[in-house]
Amino acid sequence: MVALLSPGQGSQSAGLLAPWLDLPGSRETLAHWSDLAELDLLGAGTSWPDERIRDTAVAQPLLTATALLSARALLGDTRPDVVCGHSVGELPALALAGVLTDDEAVTLAALRGRAMADAAAAAPTGMAAVLGGDAVAVTTAAAGLGLEVATVNVAGQVVLGGPVEALDALAANPPSGARVRRLDVAGAFHTSAMQPAVAAFEAALSALSPGRPSATVIANRDGAVVTDGSQALARLAGQLTCAVRFDLCLESLAGLGVGGVIELAPGGTLTALAKRALPGIELVALRAPDDLPAARALLPHAGEHAPVAWQALPATENGVVDPLVDAGTVVGAGTALAVVSGRAGASTIVAPRDGTVTEWLVSSGDPVRTGQLLAVLA
Repeated sequence: MVALLSPGQGSQSAGLLAPWLDLPGSRETLAHWSDLAELDLLGAGTSWPDERIRDTAVAQPLLTATALLSARALLGDTRPDVVCGHSVGELPALALAGVLTDDEAVTLAALRGRAMADAAAAAPTGMAAVLGGDAVAVTTAAAGLGLEVATVNVAGQVVLGGPVEALDALAANPPSGARVRRLDVAGAFHTSAMQPAVAAFEAALSALSPGRPSATVIANRDGAVVTDGSQALARLAGQLTCAVRFDLCLESLAGLGVGGVIELAPGGTLTALAKRALPGIELVALRAPDDLPAARALLPHAGEHAPVAWQALPATENGVVDPLVDAGTVVGAGTALAVVSGRAGASTIVAPRDGTVTEWLVSSGDPVRTGQLLAVLA
């Protein structure tokens, strides 16, 4: 059994998308997701500096898009055995499990990032990592200063969040045997400081119709296995103000008997945690497409089928679209898939190769513009 892990905020770095742009359809997909996120994801992932993509409103949709691009290159249309994401990484993880669509995950990540950025700007808060020391002494000292546990990644590594003055006080007088290191973040994420972000995110979640998980989903809050799509979404809203217990997620992976872990791009952070907590399992971190063969070798039945490539199909002119085949239809190269009727007449969209129309991104009668993505062909 292999688990796919999706990294969270802090794992981004300048140029993280650049290695993935040679994948078929990647630029078109990113253009579509940029529209949904109201953010230039292509620019953010290739040319923007670290300080600019550190912005919560940028980092969250950018990481979600990067994780999904690498996951679809790895999996095609197949579903993974087990998924788990760290903080915002839960969104692409749920998309891979079929609870959300990829479009919904990107849209939610953008809304979540903006809402959390606004909440962080409302008051001067921050976060600090506490390394070592007695766990009870650390949490007692934190509570006495009005700080909250925001993240527990592995034993002996706790992240606290709260008012800046309280973090300064803890750093000036740390618990015995502990080291306090301030983190370069905009606010106290996963604490009560994020309460102003909950309502808008909750409203967006409630408007969705989640699917039933087709993979084992492990939730951040307590490492529980979630088997209901609605419950998975409800947990997302509550997670904004609750600690990420990735240590419990790792315990659940061990309990499930997971023998391999693949961390989606930009990989490295979570595989380092898994290496420490789950000795002996096979690990692959996806940083670039060159890492895909090693990751595919870990997947069950890796040699029995070729990975599925996928391609987004754009409109060739402005007009009104009329799909000609249903989602799930197997088509041959040259098959007419849709007609776009505009002022200049009708334009037919044809399949560029053999494949399966896995998803329509538009409905019959929708107005479309040149370059807008219409369907996904696998």
